[in-house]
Amino acid sequence: MDDELITERRPVAFPQVFGYLRHITGGHARHAALVECLTEYCRRHELTLGGVFTDRDATVAIRSAAFVGLVDALQLTDTYGVIVPALSHLGPKGIGAERRRQITASSTRLLVVRSFTPTRGSEASPGTGAGVRPRGTT
Repeated sequence: MDDELITERRPVAFPQVFGYLRHITGGHARHAALVECLTEYCRRHELTLGGVFTDRDATVAIRSAAFVGLVDALQLTDTYGVIVPALSHLGPKGIGAERRRQITASSTRLLVVRSFTPTRGSEASPGTGAGVRPRGTT
C-alpha cells in the first residue's frame, strides 16, 4: 500500500473509477452520505466517478449481483479503479480478500478513502477522525 499522489504524477486525464458499497443497515440518508464521501474524494483527486454499485443484502457472497456488476464495469476501456469508503465495504475477512484479489486481477487500482490504521505521531487532518488517513492502494 502506498500514499503516493493518484493523478498529479501520472499522465492520465480524468480517470474513471467505480464505487462499491455494502449498505446493509441505515437509511437513505446514510447511503447518500457514503456516496457523497466517494464523490468528494473523486473531486479532490481529479477522478471521474462512473457509478456506484451497492450491495444491500445481509447475506454475504463473493459473487453478489452488485460485485459482479462492478467487476464487469472494470473491464470497460479506461477504467482506473474501484473506490470504497473503507476496506470493510468489501466484506468480511475471507470474502474481502477474495474481492481485493479479483479487483487486482482486473489490472485496476483499489482506492480506499479511509484507512483505520493509526498514524504514529501525527494528528488527524481536518475532516477525518483521529488515526484516519485517506490513501490509494494497489
